Amino acid sequence: MTSQLLEPIACPPSPLHHVSNVPHNLTALSYQKLKQTHQPVNISQQKYQSNFSLLDNKPLNTSKYASVLDSCKCPKLGKQVHAHAIKTGFDADGFVDTKLLQMYARCGLLKDADFLFETMPMRNLHSWKAILSVYLDHGLFEEAFLLFHGLQFDGVELDFFVFPLVFKVCSGLGSVELGRQLHGLVIKFRFCLNIYVSNALIDMYGKCGSLDDAKKLLVKMPERDSVTWNSVITACAANGMVYEALEFLEKMKSLDCSMPNVVSWSAVIGGFAQNGYDEEVIEMLFRMQVEGLVPNAQTLASVLPACARLQRLELGNQLHGYITRHDFISNPVVVNALVDVYRRCGDMGSAAKIFFKFSVKNVLSCNTMIVGYCESGEVYKAKELFDCMDVLGIERNLISWNSVISGYVRNFMFDEAFNMFQNLLMEEGIEPDSFTFGSVLTACADTISSRLGKTMHAQAIVKGLQSDTFVGGALVEMYSKSQDLKAAQKAFDEVMEKDVPTWNALISGYARSNRIERIQYLLEKMKGDGYHPNIYTWNSILAGLVENSQLDLTMQLFSEMQISKLRPDIYTVGIILPACSRLATLERGKQAHAHSIKCGYDPDVRIGAALVDMYAKCGSLKYAQLAYNRISNPNLVSHNAMLTAYAMHGHGEEGISLFQTMLALGFIPDHVSFLSVLSSCVHVGSVEKGYELFDLMGYYNVNPTLKHYTSMVDLLSRSGKLHEAYELIKKMPVECDSVLWGALLGGCVIHGNIELGEIAAERLIELEPNNSGNYVSLANLHAYARRWTDLARVRGMMKDRGMHKSPGCSWIEDKNEIHSFFAGDRSHKRAEEIYATLDYLALHMKTGIVPGGDLQINYCIAAQAKEATETLQSILRLLEAAAAAMEENRGLLSTS
Repeated sequence: MTSQLLEPIACPPSPLHHVSNVPHNLTALSYQKLKQTHQPVNISQQKYQSNFSLLDNKPLNTSKYASVLDSCKCPKLGKQVHAHAIKTGFDADGFVDTKLLQMYARCGLLKDADFLFETMPMRNLHSWKAILSVYLDHGLFEEAFLLFHGLQFDGVELDFFVFPLVFKVCSGLGSVELGRQLHGLVIKFRFCLNIYVSNALIDMYGKCGSLDDAKKLLVKMPERDSVTWNSVITACAANGMVYEALEFLEKMKSLDCSMPNVVSWSAVIGGFAQNGYDEEVIEMLFRMQVEGLVPNAQTLASVLPACARLQRLELGNQLHGYITRHDFISNPVVVNALVDVYRRCGDMGSAAKIFFKFSVKNVLSCNTMIVGYCESGEVYKAKELFDCMDVLGIERNLISWNSVISGYVRNFMFDEAFNMFQNLLMEEGIEPDSFTFGSVLTACADTISSRLGKTMHAQAIVKGLQSDTFVGGALVEMYSKSQDLKAAQKAFDEVMEKDVPTWNALISGYARSNRIERIQYLLEKMKGDGYHPNIYTWNSILAGLVENSQLDLTMQLFSEMQISKLRPDIYTVGIILPACSRLATLERGKQAHAHSIKCGYDPDVRIGAALVDMYAKCGSLKYAQLAYNRISNPNLVSHNAMLTAYAMHGHGEEGISLFQTMLALGFIPDHVSFLSVLSSCVHVGSVEKGYELFDLMGYYNVNPTLKHYTSMVDLLSRSGKLHEAYELIKKMPVECDSVLWGALLGGCVIHGNIELGEIAAERLIELEPNNSGNYVSLANLHAYARRWTDLARVRGMMKDRGMHKSPGCSWIEDKNEIHSFFAGDRSHKRAEEIYATLDYLALHMKTGIVPGGDLQINYCIAAQAKEATETLQSILRLLEAAAAAMEENRGLLSTS
């Protein structure tokens, strides 16, 4: 059905869609060419100007003057015609003077029109109507009414054409009482039966919000035409009675046998659009086409914004084709609305093509493009367009400034946002508003710049904006992020009209500060004040809980959300997955993943990367690969997540292969990419590949950090190239930490290098004198070299300092329950059963111990033992964790 309805306007995408991208280097030079076409050339005016230059002072008749003045839209040319009329003696002609008034009105020359009217020797009703139109066109409604009042004392007889003008005065003033008084005057002059006057009355009542008066007048009218019905329909639509407008559309056909025209449908569609019924707007468009009517510019001006808000790109393409075929591409309102469709749908390429090729360059169209560029992350293009508005002769307004400032903030370019704000303060004629301060305060919040934030707060107070909802909310957020809850609470209390985002900002602050008891109070207070917590409220609480390592409470709250009416959204899942990673709870991670699949979030690149990270940290590389494969458009972050997963699980070859694939696809690796792939080289022991990748960092302008050097030292140490590792350490431009010296020491233990091992151990103890693990590593080194005296000395040092090796700990999840095991701990409820079975298995194990090597388990024997005992089937995974803890305590395991 939908395809049939779309058929009348369905068309292949506009040829514009196949044109190569318009260059986005928006330099002043490129805009010079645009400026040449920015001001339209009126060929007819050039023709009239040349005609007048030939006439000199030759007189014309009134009809010639009228013809020229009716076509004149150029102020300079109009004044030349006026001067010509004065020279030829036609300036006293009432008809010519009236035409001159209309010309001045059309050219926006209010003072000239006013002066002409005041100096006219004879003014008739047409002159009065002409000057009334001038005042109405300039929005001077009170002055226009005073003119009408003076008209009544000028001895000029009124006709029914003057009243529709005066009714526009009432509409402009929004005064239904004045309209009713004028309605009485109409009755007095017996113009109430005139359909032209009655239609204007209905229009006035509708625009003044008095729908009942409009409908009463409709019933009393002896004669109605399509304008009458359209006026009532428009009145209903403008006052939010959109379905009543639709009913009048049907009555129009049944009562007066008058078929609704495109104006009728456009009024209904416009009403639906103005009241936010976007889906109904599209439906009305289809119904209109079924009636055999085609959209006009007014229809498109309502449909396109609805299409934009719904982000219906396919329909936008079809409307684009219709606009091109029916020559609406020259209509600035329609074209700007089409640009906004593409902007909201994220297709900035198509938006730019239309803007540069067709759009009338004004502040509205430029602001639309600036906002679009900022939303798509292309802030530098937004700034270039902003700078080039001067070249186009377009005066920037506050919206232009605010759009660029918020664009910088949205894209975390805070220094640029602050500089832009400073430039705005120096701009004459433009003052920052609440939106400006809100954006800059948000930048202060994200940079945790308390000093600058307090300065901005002081400026907001000077301008009386501290109680504004938007500014107050930004202040609460800023102080909350800097954990100044006292200031945040004070800023919150000063907000006059609080909204849900303001409450969320305060609750988020308390959640970040781990004030759980206060959060409960605020939630109750929020509900008591008539505000209902939304998904953002709960997301802010969850984020605070994760930040404070309240992971079990986080998972509990997430479970409650899943069974409540307030379902978790994509941001909730993005918060929960890192919590699952830190808890290493695979089953809960799978539950979050299942919710993500159900809601269609898992193809999202951010969720996909978080899933890969979660599964990798929970020990399931298989599921990590599956999650990675489901990402629709992988980016560098998702590739890095998979690289890290491979490195974490020791799959070095796969990690190196993925890195090479990334380069082939054109991705530019960052410091995370190189850190992960270097870790992969460590696992495969490829020194040559490690050096190659380390050198490649310079090619991509990635400066090695301490972690990158640590990976290289670890690679060289494990491979036995200990002196190369030590030389690399001495040449490092950064200061070493305990992790790096620990990597060298680990290599020395593996390969028995006592000399370098003692140097590394000495540095380790200097950096971490209270870390018992460093002493244990040194003791192991002396034990390997059979230097018993030195071993006894190290153990004595540990005893004198009261140090004990921290017991090994392992945990495992089984049937949604976390089981933890410490070496020597027998507090588990099935401890006797577990350790008895463990001892039984130990009898069937063959253990090979090499210096620094891993525990070698004969898995065949273990499998036979498993098959021999039914009990082992239920506790095998628990044994794995317990065994790991016990063996670590015995010093038989080395971790990488």
